[in-house]
Order: sequence, then structure tokens, then C-alpha cells
Amino acid sequence: MTSTPGLSPATRSRLERELEQLRKQRAELLPRLGEDPLGDSADQADLVERSEVVSRLDRRINEVVDLLHGQISTESEGGLPSGTKVTLRFDDGSVEDMVVVGVAAEADEDDTSTLTADSPLGQALAGHQEGDTVTYRTPKGEVTAEIVKLTPPQ
Repeated sequence: MTSTPGLSPATRSRLERELEQLRKQRAELLPRLGEDPLGDSADQADLVERSEVVSRLDRRINEVVDLLHGQISTESEGGLPSGTKVTLRFDDGSVEDMVVVGVAAEADEDDTSTLTADSPLGQALAGHQEGDTVTYRTPKGEVTAEIVKLTPPQ
């Protein structure tokens, strides 16, 4: 596959592995879906349940394929591009390093904090530079942070 704008190589690899596993699960269920539904009501209920599972698998397969082929936008217009690194100093004095991801699936399992460009913080950061102070809303109220460092992706 070609490179998709907005997806890191690690995310692309993770999505490709997920897609392979989803297709395998679907293939294992598919032959049983064609079984004769003339059994008792428990057999028919099992067939309906398997059909619903296949439907959910199909939806997720389509989502992953769309992500891999770039058909779902992974960056907000005018927002920070995926891969942007930012260091913030919050009002309480804490400092946090973060990286902007295009989609939540792109978040690595390591200790790096992530944010999406369309999140309240991501939107607040758009158009700002080092030294600027931004304010954004959270469920607990407004938060203010100073942009200590802002590094666009390479």
C-alpha cells in the first residue's frame, strides 16, 4: 500500500494487522452463515447472532480500509498536522510533551500523550506558536496552557 497522509508508519502497520485479523475472523464465521436455518429456535438465534457479528466486522473492515486508503480525513482544515510535537506548561506548573495524531487509532501504547487536531486542545493550538498562551474547555472547566515548544512533523 502507498503512504497515507496523516498516518504514521506505526499506525499504518497496526491498522494493517487489525485488518488481517478482522478478515480472518470474518472468514471463520462465513461458512457457518450458509448453514441450513431449519434447526430449532436456538439454532436460528445462533445464526442471527453470527450474522450480527459479521455485520460489525464488515463495518470495522470498511472503516480500516477507508483509513488506510485516506478516504477519512485525518487532519482538520487549518489544524495542526499529524505528527506535530508540542510541549505545554499548564497553570499548575506541570509540563507535558504531546504529539498530534490524525485519528485516535494512531496513539502509540508508549507513555507519550496524544491529542487529535479536532479536540478542544488541538483546536486551541491551531494557529499559535511557541510562547503563546491558549485556553480551552474541558468537562471540568477552562484550562490555560503556554506553548513551550512546537515542532511540526518532518
